[in-house]
Amino acid sequence: MNDWGSMTRKFLLGERHDTPSVRSYIQSLTETLQAFSPKTHTERRRVEIALEHVREIKRHTRKIEEKVLMLEEKLRVLEEGKK
Repeated sequence: MNDWGSMTRKFLLGERHDTPSVRSYIQSLTETLQAFSPKTHTERRRVEIALEHVREIKRHTRKIEEKVLMLEEKLRVLEEGKK
């Protein structure tokens, strides 16, 4: 059962400290890099490389999340088999 009063109080007082997900960090980093307005060719290339690295990080993160889901499912099956 939900305690709406407690939840509201925590929200209003800023006591809720949910840590951002990895996807949130990646999105924030991408938006920050895209907001840059490089003035030289070197700066432009550095931002392009950084954005490419972020895309690779995003791809690897997706693969890791898929593996975690698969392993969690295997664990669930093994635990059910024990019972």
